[in-house]
Amino acid sequence: MAAAADKRAALDLHINLLTEHELTKLAKLVSAMADKLGVSPEAAPDIEQITRDVAPEEVLEELERARACDQ
Repeated sequence: MAAAADKRAALDLHINLLTEHELTKLAKLVSAMADKLGVSPEAAPDIEQITRDVAPEEVLEELERARACDQ
C-alpha cells in the first residue's frame, strides 16, 4: 500500500514539474507577444517570476534533502 502511494506521489510530482515547465514556456510566449504589441509591463508585475524556468533536478534535490532531515 505504501509503495503504491509513493509511486502515485512521484507521478504527481513529475506531472506537476512538467506542467510548470509548459506553463513557463506559455508565459514567455505571451510576454513576447505583449512586448510586440506594446503592452505595458505594469499589466503583469509578476511576469519575471512566472517566466523563470523551474529546474526539476533542484526541486527533487530539495525534496530529498527535506526528507533526509525528517528522518
